[in-house]
Amino acid sequence: MWRTPLGMFGMVLTTVSITLMILGVAVDLLGIVHNPYVGIITYMVLPGGMIMGLMIIPLAAYLRRKQYHKYGIVKEHLQINLSDHKHRSFIVGFIVLTIVNITVLVLVGYEGYHFTDSPYFCGMVCHNVMAPEYTAYQRSPHVKVACVECHIGPGADWFVQAKISGLRQVLAVIADSYSRPIPAPVEHLRPARDTCEQCHWPDKFHGKKIKVFTHFTNTDQINPEVNEMALHIGGHNPQTGEFEGIHWHVSKDVEVSYLSVDDKRTQVARVRVKRPDGSEEEFIKEDIEVPEGKGGEDNWRVMDCIDCHNRPTHIYDMPDEVVDFGLLSKRINPEIAGIREDSLIALQRGYPTREEAQAKIPEHLLALQKLRGEKQAEENIESIRVAGEYLVESYLNNIWPNMNVTWGTYSGHLGHKYYDENGFGCFRCHDEEHTSVSGNYIKMDCDLCHDEPE
Repeated sequence: MWRTPLGMFGMVLTTVSITLMILGVAVDLLGIVHNPYVGIITYMVLPGGMIMGLMIIPLAAYLRRKQYHKYGIVKEHLQINLSDHKHRSFIVGFIVLTIVNITVLVLVGYEGYHFTDSPYFCGMVCHNVMAPEYTAYQRSPHVKVACVECHIGPGADWFVQAKISGLRQVLAVIADSYSRPIPAPVEHLRPARDTCEQCHWPDKFHGKKIKVFTHFTNTDQINPEVNEMALHIGGHNPQTGEFEGIHWHVSKDVEVSYLSVDDKRTQVARVRVKRPDGSEEEFIKEDIEVPEGKGGEDNWRVMDCIDCHNRPTHIYDMPDEVVDFGLLSKRINPEIAGIREDSLIALQRGYPTREEAQAKIPEHLLALQKLRGEKQAEENIESIRVAGEYLVESYLNNIWPNMNVTWGTYSGHLGHKYYDENGFGCFRCHDEEHTSVSGNYIKMDCDLCHDEPE
């Protein structure tokens, strides 16, 4: 009944899809080919072809029977006689093929689920879009943590939401309508209590943590300025039973929420604190006007880990950090006069493409050094070459002109080093300009979060 051109097409489509799926899974599991599009074909395209083929076969039989009925052709109904050897063989074959089909679909579905949840899939399939984020992820403290553990987390609800959102993003890539750069922060990111706190525990008392800041200047490239600072990380103090330090902001004793008027959450108009005794206090910054329709409760955000640790994984460097680390690690020779200043200039020039930057940065660095003296440049030609390679490497880790990602595009809120330039950091709220009706204000005293630098 199904042996029509359409039915044969369905059978061929099913057979070819199954064969290629088995081959694709074997290639993937054995690591023979490392290509994200092989995974897409194996785990997403071919299963669809197999299911379509299996649906076409009974459809062909139905259409043939309908055709017989139209022209008055009488055909006997399907009869199964288990005493007939041919019938038994057919049934056994049908059962075996059904088991094979189900097994293959389950195996491919299982592997496909893990493939689409892998960092490799997230970073490589939409390579042009995700290249900045994937590159930053690969050199981050969370490189061993899969993307989905933070961006989706446990549970079916968020999994379904993420996959639906993923379809929208795929369409944006196909239509070339995605944002450049990718907007940050992520508007509908799952609350940190459901993701970050699966591993990190704010209740744990950390006390103080010593952090060392090393900084060079253009006038002294050899002897760095070193500041040791004790950060008051705090947490739940087992001696007092209270939350203290920086982690007080996300304690279970209080709820801190805020209302920002910009997408980057740098312009905080109001801050609200709910205390354990049920009292509330709201701090308002008068010179930030809340646009009409932006002041509702839906626009308030309860503070969590991401409001300070907004770049926990996709961390981008600033030019002075890159150059200072180069001097500290000796990849930039600090003995060369003016090398810090020249490195910063070469690094921050506007390059239209990454390829041009890769070619021009070493040339610009050498040219700047020659302006300081041909003899100096000649004597240090090898060190200048090594420094140029380091600057190129750092540039390629941080800058994507085609995605409009440049220095400072993605800044962090930890600390307040770059607050004056782009409004990021602690001083969004701790500015002594957010005041309450009772006359209290949010302090910006240094010792709230750290000891005085030494």
